[in-house]
Amino acid sequence: MRLQDKVALITGAGSGIGREAALLFSKEGAKVVVADVNDAGGNETVELVKAAGGEAIYVHADVSKAAEAEAMIAAAETTFGKLNILFNNAGISHANDDDAINTEEDVWDLTFAINVRGVFLGCKYGIPAILRAGGGSIINTASFVAVLGAATPQLAYTSSKGAVLSMTRELSSIHARQGIRVNALCPGPLHTELLMKYLNTEERRQRRLVHIPMGRFGEAKEIANAALFLASDESSFVTGSTFLVDGGITSAYTTPL
Repeated sequence: MRLQDKVALITGAGSGIGREAALLFSKEGAKVVVADVNDAGGNETVELVKAAGGEAIYVHADVSKAAEAEAMIAAAETTFGKLNILFNNAGISHANDDDAINTEEDVWDLTFAINVRGVFLGCKYGIPAILRAGGGSIINTASFVAVLGAATPQLAYTSSKGAVLSMTRELSSIHARQGIRVNALCPGPLHTELLMKYLNTEERRQRRLVHIPMGRFGEAKEIANAALFLASDESSFVTGSTFLVDGGITSAYTTPL
């Protein structure tokens, strides 16, 4: 198994990509710490892992709060003895996120608190734990919009994911010789609740699909598969990468005419 004897902490694991990653990581031999603010979803993920024969615990954690970020890392070490993999996956896309003129400051601040400070705090407390374990992998969820920008205004979200890319690159350089790899996982448009709440008509969905060379939305399981590669020793020479899993959307927009 690809994660045998590893301990992985996944934020935002109560649903979507995080849940799929928890199930997959467990299937591949990891013990999993499920972190989320959605207690029902987080506990359900744990039960699904256990039902499949895996080991997991749930920790309530608002990743934007230092004490809760520190506590989730401590829970991993206390329960399973170490931390090898940190998947900073939790994030939001606010319904009132718009352009610079129309996005309110509270929307901007909340988006950055979760999407950027949450990754920073995960790394702040997670890196020492991974060092104590002798090294490992950090995966930060960014987005293809951090590379391209978004056609539909969502300035706070796009900017926050750009910050995650920059943070990832710097951390990868700082910690490479300490045995810690840090990569940014950049999903393309996915068939998830987060996106479908915006693309809530067939017309809107088709308007987005026309830009994706593969002609379909990605699935959370496909992003979990990419996260598994970055978490495993198969990616032992991969760090500081902008790991795009996007159905070709970025290549379509970066190919010269």
